[in-house]
Amino acid sequence: MIVKNYGCAVFGVEATIITVETNIVTGNIFFMVGLPDNAVKESHQRVSAAIKNIGYHMPRGREITINLAPADIRKEGTAYDLPIALGILGASGQIDPARFDQMVVMGELSLDGQVRPIKGALPIALEARRQGFKAVVVPVANAREAAIVQGIDVFGVEHLQQVLDFLEGREALTPVQVDIAAEFEAHSRSYPVDLSDVKGQENIKRAFEVAAAGGHNVILIGPPGAGKTMVAKRLPTILPPLNLDEALETTKIHSVAGKLPPEDALLSNRPFRSPHHTISDVALVGGGSYPQPGEISLAHNGVLFLDELPEFKRTVLEVMRQPLEDRVVTISRAKFTVEYPASFMLVAAMNPCPCGFHNHPERECVCAPGVVQKYLNKISGPLLDRIDIHVEVTPVAFAELASERETEKSADVRERVVQARRLQEARYKGSRLHCNAQIATQQLRKYCRVDAAGQALLQKAMERLGLSARAYDRILKVARTIADLAASPEIRTEHLAEAIQYRSLDREGWAA
Repeated sequence: MIVKNYGCAVFGVEATIITVETNIVTGNIFFMVGLPDNAVKESHQRVSAAIKNIGYHMPRGREITINLAPADIRKEGTAYDLPIALGILGASGQIDPARFDQMVVMGELSLDGQVRPIKGALPIALEARRQGFKAVVVPVANAREAAIVQGIDVFGVEHLQQVLDFLEGREALTPVQVDIAAEFEAHSRSYPVDLSDVKGQENIKRAFEVAAAGGHNVILIGPPGAGKTMVAKRLPTILPPLNLDEALETTKIHSVAGKLPPEDALLSNRPFRSPHHTISDVALVGGGSYPQPGEISLAHNGVLFLDELPEFKRTVLEVMRQPLEDRVVTISRAKFTVEYPASFMLVAAMNPCPCGFHNHPERECVCAPGVVQKYLNKISGPLLDRIDIHVEVTPVAFAELASERETEKSADVRERVVQARRLQEARYKGSRLHCNAQIATQQLRKYCRVDAAGQALLQKAMERLGLSARAYDRILKVARTIADLAASPEIRTEHLAEAIQYRSLDREGWAA
């Protein structure tokens, strides 16, 4: 007897319906075909034990063939356990398979029949709805995540017996309901940290406001303990809140990677990812034998913070160059290609030298001559070229640390950032640009016009400070953002003057 039921395979951030075909005839062997990986092949033992331990039986003296179609797509992971178990029980006549064609079922089975969590429940539910299925059955731990998809019933189950009782009509399951709007609204502006926690460092806060308003990448250079990490962790609190589409897209990536917090059905805040400097290039950009999203994709629509930037392996940093430009990661293998979104803000932090005290106002640098420049050379020019704002961080004075004076809260800064982003949306309407950081060199004349006084200031800065040629474009883009924060249609000299000070590493002799 042949029985068909349905599961789902996840590739990249999209899912594909998989038909689980089970055929049982006379014989004494078990076949599983359709490019299963080892985890899928091992489901035989898990499924067999789970079926026996709930009082059913594996067919004896029978040949069992399970085909996972389409057969040319590789199947991986343990989430096929549940549909395979249902296929065997249906094909052997122990349960009625009449409702199999109405739903997509996925879940890992333990030996006693418990249903364990899976990855990718959100894209699975989206694909099931698109293909016209009436319901999705997933582990209870993934049910709220899948239930943010409207227009399809989502049932969370804890045990194989519960699934069988539901299919046979002995137990009624209630579809999981999630109010997306309420869920989104409740958490979209709640953060555990706030910019007002940072004492002093007003110039750094201003630089981060400019970066958030224009989507600019930032690098912080300063001694240990100056507050680089503390300020960086608060950048998401001043970025514009996610809209619902961005939240769904971000949640899909975290769902596929298995990184979605169990209490969250929807990621409502912008992600902040801070990988250690020992990370490999595959872990950062994504990939592997069975491709998974990397840290840069997990930071999609949020912030990627790289602390101790020169300590990262050069190969790791270089793989970021293309995603920083294209805002997408393409991973190619012999038989398939997957794409992961990677639109993130890069925030990097570094000491100015190995000892950490180059240009320190009070402590003396003990590094040998030439060591500072060698340390900075660990960061390639092409990567540095993609960072618009360079900020020097100095230690906070004791008087500021001990001050009881209240500083500006994240919500106030965020309001100005949102207003600046609205101006950019109106300016770039109908184009592929979303923020000032994305302005290409050929578009600078159109969007970043400067009057004669501004050109004179730029020329003087280039000559006196020894700024590199690449600094010119970056100064114009940052000045455009500063003008937007001031609600100014034109870039004025004061906007250019502020932008010029954000190019520390381009100054001639800075590392001398």
